Amino acid sequence: MSEKEILRRHEEAIDFFTTTVHAVRDDQWDAPTPCTDWSVRDLVNHLTVEQLWVPDLVLDGASVADVGDAYDGDQLGDDPVAAWDRASAASYEAFRIPGALKRTVHLSYGDSPASAYCAQMTTDAAVHAWDLARAIGADERMPDGLAAACLREVEPYAKGLSKSGLFAQSIKPPEGADDQTRLLCLLGRRP
Repeated sequence: MSEKEILRRHEEAIDFFTTTVHAVRDDQWDAPTPCTDWSVRDLVNHLTVEQLWVPDLVLDGASVADVGDAYDGDQLGDDPVAAWDRASAASYEAFRIPGALKRTVHLSYGDSPASAYCAQMTTDAAVHAWDLARAIGADERMPDGLAAACLREVEPYAKGLSKSGLFAQSIKPPEGADDQTRLLCLLGRRP
């Protein structure tokens, strides 16, 4: 994908997750999600933490070791929606600094182009927005083209994801499945 498309898809995924976070009712924060070990609050905290890492890794050139445990634990506090909004805004801006996508980021598995990191973050936000929408009964439909972009991004390494223990085993999508269904099935979801 071009830098322009990477940033556009990233924006769509962040907007999808943001819209869904803003739809969480007060009585839904402890509800289960398709991520079997996570409640709605756990899921939103996970995505919030991921966003908090972006300025450190992309703008400051920090490594995972440099950041250490700074973002361990609950980062949502008393206002989960505001915590998400702040973290996602900082992440969004960090990726859009001129030249940011051309930088190298130091991730837990090694060095990576920031453009690839942004594409991975996009896929994670899009799929977890679906998880969140499913959990709270909100609109699960990804923006047009987002699922296809995420599918192109994740297909090359998807087989190794379930081996990491962080992803469920992929499932076979139904015949004639659309890109969103194929993406979700590839990542172990049952749409």
